[in-house]
Amino acid sequence: MTAARVRTRPEIRRQRRPRSHGCWNHLLAAPLWPKHGVNLGTLLRTCDAVGACMAVPRRPWVPDALDHGNTLRHRQCVHWIDGRVDRWLQRQRDGGSAIVGVELTDESIRLADLPVARKRTVIVLGHESTGIPPEGLELLDMAVEIPMVGTGHSLNVAVAGSLVLYKLAGLC
Repeated sequence: MTAARVRTRPEIRRQRRPRSHGCWNHLLAAPLWPKHGVNLGTLLRTCDAVGACMAVPRRPWVPDALDHGNTLRHRQCVHWIDGRVDRWLQRQRDGGSAIVGVELTDESIRLADLPVARKRTVIVLGHESTGIPPEGLELLDMAVEIPMVGTGHSLNVAVAGSLVLYKLAGLC
């Protein structure tokens, strides 16, 4: 068996986009009820990796939170939500977007069974302690669960959102 060859930074750079992707408006990660700001920057970095955008409520602390975990040099695609997030979510649904929530419900499908996004899709992520509130749950077209064998009840928003984004983008 031969040893794995690690690609050099210049090789990787040549294979990747030379600059930020801009808004493709296909996948939107939407942590609409954020609890921990540090997770937002990490999730924004995943959005860049899969060609997605992020939709976040306009709160005074959110811009700093996005900057905190995001170490990319380029400006990222962020859709700012003014007003009530449930009304924004309803407008997305009325506009034809698929609304996929990451939540444990009786109807949730397993992450492994989640199909690749074939139309504009909003991935709704709830509060890390209380999940997606009832006004958000009623707007979901589908809920997806991430099976766990450990003792924890859930993953943090950045990890859960990242797993779902990769699956919907067809990269895993």
